[in-house]
Amino acid sequence: MSSIFSAMRSAASGMFAERLRMDVTSANIANAQTVKIGDQDPYRRRIVVLEGDEEGVHVRAVEEDQSEFRAVSEPGNPLADAQGFVYYSNVDPLMEMVNMISATRAYEANVAAFNSAKGMARAALNIGKV
Repeated sequence: MSSIFSAMRSAASGMFAERLRMDVTSANIANAQTVKIGDQDPYRRRIVVLEGDEEGVHVRAVEEDQSEFRAVSEPGNPLADAQGFVYYSNVDPLMEMVNMISATRAYEANVAAFNSAKGMARAALNIGKV
């Protein structure tokens, strides 16, 4: 019976981790079009770093992606620098949508695993009933 509860704990930790991935990905998508204003850099993409062990999945960190900002030539834009470039966030909305779909599918898989373990526990409790 303890292995069933262990499976439920693992699935629950996976659901928590994937939910955080979806939240961070949503924030990335929402801030994809931010620009550099003066000395303030645009939004920097965030990445959830997960690690697993025998207890399940754990969030090790939420890190900032240090890749370059997207430079777009817009000489007429008031936010352009001296060379006429406007610097946008390093978020790629297409990649973020792929990450969102991946996190959603992983979350759904963890829900299915949790429900299977719950069903097995319920069936085990019904074995001795008359």
